[in-house]
Amino acid sequence: MVNKKYLLLAGLCSVIGVQSAFAQEGSAQWSGRDMTYRGQNYDVLDSSYVPGSRMEQHRKFLNHQYVFPAKPRNMWEIGVGGGLYNLFADVPTLMLWEKGGFGLHAHVRKSFGYVISARLQYNYGIGKGLQWQEAYNYKYNTAWNQSYAPAGNSNATPAERVYYNYRMESHQLNLDMIASTNNIRFHKARTGMSIYGFIGLGAMAYKTRVNTLDDAGNPYDFQTIVGTNVQAFPTKKDVKTALQDQMDDTYDMAAETEAGRRKREMFDGKTAVFTPSIGAGVQFRLGKRVNLSIEDRISFPHDEDLIDGQRWSEQVSGTPIQTQNNDVINYMSLGLNFNLGNSKKSVEPLYWMNPLDFAYSELNYPRHMLLPEPVLPDADNDGITDQFDKCPGTPAGVAVDSHGCPMDTDGDGVPDFRDKQLITPTECQPVDADGIGKCPCPEGCGTPAPSASCSNIGAGAIVFDNNSARIRPATQGQLASLAAQMQANPTCKVVIIGNGAGSKLQQQRSWDRVNAVIEYMSEKHGIDRGRFVFQYGQPGDANSVMYRSAMPGEEGPANVAPPFPNLRRD
Repeated sequence: MVNKKYLLLAGLCSVIGVQSAFAQEGSAQWSGRDMTYRGQNYDVLDSSYVPGSRMEQHRKFLNHQYVFPAKPRNMWEIGVGGGLYNLFADVPTLMLWEKGGFGLHAHVRKSFGYVISARLQYNYGIGKGLQWQEAYNYKYNTAWNQSYAPAGNSNATPAERVYYNYRMESHQLNLDMIASTNNIRFHKARTGMSIYGFIGLGAMAYKTRVNTLDDAGNPYDFQTIVGTNVQAFPTKKDVKTALQDQMDDTYDMAAETEAGRRKREMFDGKTAVFTPSIGAGVQFRLGKRVNLSIEDRISFPHDEDLIDGQRWSEQVSGTPIQTQNNDVINYMSLGLNFNLGNSKKSVEPLYWMNPLDFAYSELNYPRHMLLPEPVLPDADNDGITDQFDKCPGTPAGVAVDSHGCPMDTDGDGVPDFRDKQLITPTECQPVDADGIGKCPCPEGCGTPAPSASCSNIGAGAIVFDNNSARIRPATQGQLASLAAQMQANPTCKVVIIGNGAGSKLQQQRSWDRVNAVIEYMSEKHGIDRGRFVFQYGQPGDANSVMYRSAMPGEEGPANVAPPFPNLRRD
């Protein structure tokens, strides 16, 4: 029997070892360019985890009208298990390794929040007990005085003495309120262990029988154990072993019941009684769906002192005295529990989740916080922040490239706003200080290029992420300013120039970005697409798209077919 105890201890140590191996599962991490948080295996902003009854709160949370996210839908837990089932009663209990009782259970559990959950549990138990000291005062116990001559004093013969014993079978149903104590962790995303306590209300139906006769239907004769041969059994364990060896396992007699309680008999003569209970336990998380629990439940059958079939003290004369202590049931169990539910719509039971997880994630990597638009210094107001402006102090209204330098369309070294010959052929360069080449000057080249009112539309560059054609939030304010300028100058056109000519892929990406800018301006700000000139595949920074006001008479298509649509990428 000792080997069983060591085996149980070794099993518990193995479980704790396995639990530590799984402890890192579900730890917080960030993935992807959008920094999606994966700490609790679900996204707080994902509406699929929110039930319809809390969708209004979720909507207000997403719209920054309410600061608390809605409680997600969470899985149910079901569990089964078994363990030691014993009584604290007048007759000493027999442990499992002493051929004693055992218990089985099944439950269903639902979390109401991160701390409180409810559980409906059914317990089936068999409890056994054996008194190793002989009894004398059994004449008041109706289960024993029918087979044994009542002993009036301590000098009764051995044959008149008995050893109280019992076998109790019970069915118990409890509704438990459980409080988890340590799922809120301030320095860790989740826990692999949950300690909890509970209080339960329920009922129990039990039936107790005692073993009074041997196989032949005769009273037991314990003369070999008591009296002159007591020296052969010097310890309590020796006496109990000898008694069990001599007794059969029939439990032939119904135990004594209190008068007037027969009306509560049910389930094959069982007595029903109100049975509250308390207990505590610990769960070890083995995975997203499975956990192991070790629990102890103490049940208090209401006003019951006959669950073990004995309530009389050993007073041998005078008025019989009943014992004053009610019987108590202890059930220590080992259980295996499973989480049931669609993982795409329900998270794990909330007592495994950390409610601080989302708050800490927003403090470190905000996705949902209301943050002010970043204010980047731009002293010359050319649309390029000073940090990246290679040509600070550009005159107001002068078109610049992505580096903040004035545009030089013909690349002759003279910026367009001072170039009197805007397009100087390569063979006519170098040019003089006015941008005029050595070739004969065409008619009108000696005067600055007319700008009319379109000079009020500034030039600039829009920077994109690598391999992306999405309009970044940081550039939306820049495009809003351009839209306001175009609305103030309704006769002016704007040239959108996409850079990237090194490969077919760059040309297609350049087209995608120019098209994204024009569509954004058209759909977001209502600017007629026909007011844009579509240009792509130009030399320059491949991650930028430049814009400027169109020169007088400068025309171009607003819609251009994609050059290599099979290479189009997001």
